[in-house]
Amino acid sequence: MPNGYHGKILVVDLTNGAITIDEHDEQWYRTHMGGTNFGLYYILKHMPAGADALGPENVLTLMLSVLTGAPFSGQSRMTANAKSPLTGAIGDSQAGGFFPAELKYAGFDGIVFLGKADKPVYLWIKNGEAELRDASHLWGLGSWDTETRLREELGDKKVEVACCGPSGEKLVRYAAIMNMRNRACGRTGLGAVMGSKNLKAIAVRGSQRPPVADPKGVKGVAAAGAAELKANRGMQELGELGTAGIVAGQDFAGGLPTRNYQSGVFEDFEAITGERLAETILVDRDTCYACIVRCKREVESEKYDIKRELGGPEYETIATFGSYCAVNDLEAVSKANALCNDYGLDTISAVATIAWAMEIGRAHV
Repeated sequence: MPNGYHGKILVVDLTNGAITIDEHDEQWYRTHMGGTNFGLYYILKHMPAGADALGPENVLTLMLSVLTGAPFSGQSRMTANAKSPLTGAIGDSQAGGFFPAELKYAGFDGIVFLGKADKPVYLWIKNGEAELRDASHLWGLGSWDTETRLREELGDKKVEVACCGPSGEKLVRYAAIMNMRNRACGRTGLGAVMGSKNLKAIAVRGSQRPPVADPKGVKGVAAAGAAELKANRGMQELGELGTAGIVAGQDFAGGLPTRNYQSGVFEDFEAITGERLAETILVDRDTCYACIVRCKREVESEKYDIKRELGGPEYETIATFGSYCAVNDLEAVSKANALCNDYGLDTISAVATIAWAMEIGRAHV
């Protein structure tokens, strides 16, 4: 096998509960490399033409790549693919966090879900072993409670969980797949595909690190990245302000979506900048596996009950719930972000739906 992989793809048939392992040769790995290419290989292999995106014939894949699990900043990534219930084309969405690296350490390079379970289930993977378990007690829960209960049930606080929230269960076409309660495979409605399959969650834990060709070289690159951060002001600002740090620049350039993008300039932009967030409601900076930048926000608010673990808003969330809707209340934007994370909704699609409904309403006044 090429270094960086286990050589194993987990295939789960939810209809009959069968779990098998596909083992591919090195040529297959070198041809497809990882991520979307892995996913599309299985989608083209198993999904018939004309399949209903919310039907059992759709194929959902969660795939990793060669660098997933290596100690490089920004490389703990997972790609989700399926036929999108939102577009009818192939849905493609990525997420970071600790879940991708933990899935690799659990012994697999990806997961394929076929069919539909007859009742809610979750998949438990630990060190190369996998089983489907009943998830009826989790159905209806948000990402916060789902992750909390699974960790309690499995007796391990370091279990990583990816799940769909109530939005996915109700087949909302822009539902997300959430992990760490605030990392989202947010585009193309793949949380609804999970819900349509009665697949509530995937829980992973492992200690099986795949081999690398040059362990000293890997450590050297990781160390060089840490040293570079100290000299790179742009990356330092990303850590200090998060992606929200570009709000002011976008407004200055006329590219900050405002009032349903009727304008690119928001008169109250200073109230929703990354700088304002850092000065007011930011309480800590979170990170993804092995990433030294720590750009994820954790916020708290006296005005609203916001659990810090549900995360603070990214630039896109601030732009859509904030300037897009002419809202200058950063705490309200953060609350909306937390609700979307807990219910498992793609924030941009949620706002676009609200804006569309408002436009339809105005047209009929």
